[in-house]
Amino acid sequence: MNTRLFPRLSQPWSEIGYGMWGLAGWTGNDDKQTFESLSLAVENGVNFFDTAWAYGNGKSEEMLGKLLKEFSQKRLYTASKIPPKNLKWPASKITSIKEVFPKQHLLEYSGRTLDNLKIATIDLLQFHVWTDEWAQMDEWKEAIEDLKSQKMVKSFGISVNRWEPTNVLKTLDSKLIDCVQVVYNIFDQNPEDELFPYCVANQIGIIARVPFDEGSLTGTLNSQTRFPVEDWRHQYFNSDNLAKTLPRVEEVKKDLPDGMPLAEMALRFILQHEAVTTVIPGMRQARNVLANVKAGDGNRLSNELYDRLKRHRWNRTPDQNKMA
Repeated sequence: MNTRLFPRLSQPWSEIGYGMWGLAGWTGNDDKQTFESLSLAVENGVNFFDTAWAYGNGKSEEMLGKLLKEFSQKRLYTASKIPPKNLKWPASKITSIKEVFPKQHLLEYSGRTLDNLKIATIDLLQFHVWTDEWAQMDEWKEAIEDLKSQKMVKSFGISVNRWEPTNVLKTLDSKLIDCVQVVYNIFDQNPEDELFPYCVANQIGIIARVPFDEGSLTGTLNSQTRFPVEDWRHQYFNSDNLAKTLPRVEEVKKDLPDGMPLAEMALRFILQHEAVTTVIPGMRQARNVLANVKAGDGNRLSNELYDRLKRHRWNRTPDQNKMA
């Protein structure tokens, strides 16, 4: 497994990290199967794990804590997210930070996360929603200073709203944010325009999330695909979005090299950009782990193929689907 340095802490994060959202809001969860997949990931060189309190109201964090204990002899890097107090995703620019991240809420949930993980210090703690309207507010800045001074948190990050990669740039000017988590994949290339250059210039890490566009870039969806109402993908892949997505996926498939699965190509596309620190696919089954870790071998796509894939950029805006 190839690694890349998380700039501010000089930590060697695996190119393929583990996104733990699949423990909540998705159907088909199996705790035993998931833990086996987590363990297999560690055994195959994955050392970065991204979770959140909102993933099962702490359940995903607790499972990561169990993993840390199981592999106490290995250095695994931990990341989680503080939920918005109003439990609304994405953040709205007209919402006061006192409704979303009052200082006491930030301190309380930081403690909950550490309790769930059963560790004294977390490597990266992220705000699970954000809007740049809060850039000049003191609530979050004071909380960061307190948590760092108490050595509860090593670094702080922001999970940026879907399709709003620039809705964090004013906040980054504070120099208090060490990492940004953003939707970035073959379709969603907007972060390359302004966010990536800013982060590179200011030594800010980048976690690429949703590498498969919630599953479309695995090539497993079709016009008959339906998800249960309680599954996140039911909302994301509504009939309109699914109908628009499938033809685009078919166009991407035309660029597949012989013998390379679509999901692997999707991951390699993301890792082609040197600004990316790690990419975090969800991997609930062993076969997913074994397939995805291949993309972290340090080999890159040909320049010709990469240029072809760049042409699949799909510029979307938040009001098309009210998603975080």
